[in-house]
Amino acid sequence: MSLSPKTGQGNKDRLSAEHDYEVNLKAELEIIGLHEKIDSLREKQWSELISIQQEQLRLLRQLLEDLKKNQRTTG
Repeated sequence: MSLSPKTGQGNKDRLSAEHDYEVNLKAELEIIGLHEKIDSLREKQWSELISIQQEQLRLLRQLLEDLKKNQRTTG
């Protein structure tokens, strides 16, 4: 009993489909990892931005206090 060309092609197609599945799965896992990395970086940037804004608010409050003190002493 010999393999007909049709059966041989079927095996090739099956192997090709299995390979495609593995490649696609690996790519999908890589994409998930990249999304997680981007999310982590974005979260860090938001945290840094909030810290900067809090420092700016602190400086503005201090400036307002200083201005009020200067107004009281000058006038």
